[in-house]
Amino acid sequence: MSLLTLLPFIVLIGAMFLMTRSAKKKQQQAVDMRNQMQPGSGVRTIGGVYATVKEVHEDTVLVDAGPGVELLFAKNAIGAVLTDDEYNRIVHGVEHDLKSDADIVPDDASSLTGTDDSGADDKAVDLGKKDAADEPAGDDAPADDTPAAEAKTDAEPKKTDGGSEAK
Repeated sequence: MSLLTLLPFIVLIGAMFLMTRSAKKKQQQAVDMRNQMQPGSGVRTIGGVYATVKEVHEDTVLVDAGPGVELLFAKNAIGAVLTDDEYNRIVHGVEHDLKSDADIVPDDASSLTGTDDSGADDKAVDLGKKDAADEPAGDDAPADDTPAAEAKTDAEPKKTDGGSEAK
């Protein structure tokens, strides 16, 4: 057999070797991550449960998921061991910010203008279109020079006497 005939098989075996090698590497990293767990660490399970590690055993982990809620998981069910900052940010909503002394930007721009118009007119302005049906019924027919009157006459069908040639 020639080398040219064996080349596809060699390439296929090489690709399989590289894929299994990277998979084993990821699996080893996951095992190392799970072995780093210690009581007090924040974890996320593969099911999406956030909890604090209470006890670590050989194959299982006892976690505290809330007040009075203790759950027993297999070590393989731990998806990620979180840092303290990340766990507090996700679970408790606590942001650890290094710029805590910096000015805080408000959510709205009203405090940035610097003027306090407490006597300002707070009446809501209606910017929606008005139909002829929505207008107050003061007169039965509006004046002929208004746009509403033109729109009404255009929208009304022409009346016929009923005598048509097509019977």
